[in-house]
Amino acid sequence: MSTIEIKDVWQIYNDRVVLEKLNLNIEEGSFVSIVGPSGCGKTTLLRMLMSEEIPSKGGITLDGAPLSHEPTQERGVVFQRYSVFPHLTVLGNVLLPLELKESRWLGKLLGPRRYDAKAEARQMLEHVGLRGASEQYPAQLSGGMQQRLALAQALMAKPRVLLLDEPFSALDPGTRADIHVLTKRLWEETRMTIVMVTHDISEAFRLGTRVIVLERPTPDNPAKGARITHDIPVHPRAKDKKGAA
Repeated sequence: MSTIEIKDVWQIYNDRVVLEKLNLNIEEGSFVSIVGPSGCGKTTLLRMLMSEEIPSKGGITLDGAPLSHEPTQERGVVFQRYSVFPHLTVLGNVLLPLELKESRWLGKLLGPRRYDAKAEARQMLEHVGLRGASEQYPAQLSGGMQQRLALAQALMAKPRVLLLDEPFSALDPGTRADIHVLTKRLWEETRMTIVMVTHDISEAFRLGTRVIVLERPTPDNPAKGARITHDIPVHPRAKDKKGAA
């Protein structure tokens, strides 16, 4: 069963074709990595999956229904730069999705509901290795800890689809390896659908169950915009070997 279907999608800005004739089915529970050179439209595609942009042509469906024209809680996102609120504590950042979900207009939980939500948020912080940082602010955290916080915040909303926009590129190699392990573990535990944009080919194969390659027009590929040129399934055993290398 396909969770997401991208059908004949184009994106055009002022007569400039950025993406052309994209056709892609993304199965529920898969981890899809999207790679390609800078400027080929990887982030544009992710923004369309988030409903931050609308395709110029074609359509995108989720479970057969057209995507809402507004972002929804069933689609979470983690950006390259740490997408957390600097004025909230670590606990406050992770608590916020529950408060917005359960108290949409007030944006705050009270009484027993708040107590239960805090317990759930603390459990998530422990899950991502931030148990001792709950009262700190994002500026007091290292880059790796901020990205753990961003993942925790996104997961608290329990999205069906998690979109990752080069989320590890600003991290040093050691920290990135640790976050790779965490991300893979969280995906294996939740089995949510993940779509990740990255410029790192080894990262794409290490984490993804499938690698999609976008390429711009070349003399051998006289398209107007970037297209999908390769769709590569990643064998679990091959991925395990890469992770162990």
